[in-house]
Amino acid sequence: MIITKEVEIGGKKLTIETGKLAKQANGAVMVQYGDTMVLVTAVASKKPNTELDYFPLSVEYKEKAFAAGKIPGGFFKREGRPTEKEILSGRLIDRPIRPLFPSDYNNDTQIAAFVYSYDGENDPDVVAAVGASAALAISDIPFLEPIGEIRVGKVNGELIANPTVQQIEESDIELTIAGTESSIMMVEGESREVSEEDLLEALKFAHSEIQKLIAVQKELVEACGRPKMQVEAKEVNEELVKDVHELAYDKFKEVVSTVLAKEDRYAKNDEITEEVIEKLAEKYPEEEGDIKNVIHDIEKELMRKRILEEGKRLDGRGLTDIRPITSEIGIIPRTHGSGLFTRGETQSLTTLTLGTARDEQIIDGLGDEFKKSFMLHYNFPPFSVGETGRYGGIGRREVGHGNLAERALKYIIPPKEKFPYTIRINSDILESNGSSSMATVCAGSLALMDGGVPVKTSIAGIAMGLVKEEDNYAVLSDILGNEDHLGDMDFKVAGSEKGITAIQMDIKIQGISYEIMEAALKQAKDGRIHILGKMAETITEPREAISPFAPSLLFIQINPDKI
Repeated sequence: MIITKEVEIGGKKLTIETGKLAKQANGAVMVQYGDTMVLVTAVASKKPNTELDYFPLSVEYKEKAFAAGKIPGGFFKREGRPTEKEILSGRLIDRPIRPLFPSDYNNDTQIAAFVYSYDGENDPDVVAAVGASAALAISDIPFLEPIGEIRVGKVNGELIANPTVQQIEESDIELTIAGTESSIMMVEGESREVSEEDLLEALKFAHSEIQKLIAVQKELVEACGRPKMQVEAKEVNEELVKDVHELAYDKFKEVVSTVLAKEDRYAKNDEITEEVIEKLAEKYPEEEGDIKNVIHDIEKELMRKRILEEGKRLDGRGLTDIRPITSEIGIIPRTHGSGLFTRGETQSLTTLTLGTARDEQIIDGLGDEFKKSFMLHYNFPPFSVGETGRYGGIGRREVGHGNLAERALKYIIPPKEKFPYTIRINSDILESNGSSSMATVCAGSLALMDGGVPVKTSIAGIAMGLVKEEDNYAVLSDILGNEDHLGDMDFKVAGSEKGITAIQMDIKIQGISYEIMEAALKQAKDGRIHILGKMAETITEPREAISPFAPSLLFIQINPDKI
């Protein structure tokens, strides 16, 4: 039976249809917005994957060339590896739905979104995200509640839901926002130095549209939703938990409160863990994984408890304290500009390369082909966290972090008429303990000024965190890696002294209030101003001339009468 539901978003009709296509998937919908159409399927394995200690969710987003009446380029004339746009769009689907599965659910779960039609106006990424939620909602996969996702623009002071490509070019903000019926779950976007108040206004506007998308999905579920599969709660061996607590709790409590350096803390934690496993090996020979899970829960509880009750963090800082900052410029002689930014145990070495129009990147997607003259590439080698690993292709995380930093700096790049160079920034993360993408923003700003690029102002970034237990919460400035992993929010904000240029927020619990978001934005602004002050100790204005090693451009004006 074919079932169709409709809703109006941003003055245009959005249609969700199910029961016609891909009927062997657990859930499948075709979503149409304008003439943009995306088929989204949700499939889960019948049994849990007991070998993994994480939720095996994957999202595959594919823009078919025929959707825009094109034939793929290259020798083989077919779609190949995911493009950067496809990777970023897949992340916009993954991030808001990932927290909305039961904690005990561990079945392999896959979302596939295929763009079948693109009208040149309505970006299929947010359409695909709505489709992913709808496919999960009507399926038997235990998805806790549907989400909506829209893009928000602001043209001539007016907020617009799902602006067209043309409207986005004229807009002061471009935000992709996802949320549940009660709260925002994810934010990603860029803006032209807007205020925190304007950003909150955009979030509230988006949420009212998101609620419409959720309402239509609920209608679809009522019409054809399948009963959800039962998720078996993992059995807890209470005796094992008790034994681990007796051996480890007090020792970890001492580590949390006294060992401040990351490497020392990790070494001490490993030592205690090995000691506990060894002492319990005879009694629990097959349950090493369960012992480690209990230890993880102890670490999480102690860290969060200390933050909420004492206002103290793992490295001894208060809630609003920012780690020590140092910065240098001009440290790589033959590059056209360079910046080294170190904040605590996070360090980015960023270089600037200037090129000509021949170095511009050609972007050939579903839309019209265009050239890109500003690029930022982010690299995260394994040694940055003291590990070995494979070198080779760029991971999805690196693409996402690089894109966020690029969007943060894009607004200050001078127009081609004023500075006709192609600009490439490369950030290598040499050390990492939280907020490496924001360190890239800071180092990138320094490198641009060092290279003599006539940027408008300096840009800095900071990552905020959250620990929330019922009505008690604490917002953290400049979070550590552990505070990101064991906390409830990762909220990155970049901008100038005047306002915000880029933002990324991911919530790991079922939403937070506007009160918390407002507090986080205010705290982020204070932190950003502090960091900009530290960067100003190194450089405040772009150098007067570009590097002698950069290409020289010569422009000759010809009298049209002479042609």
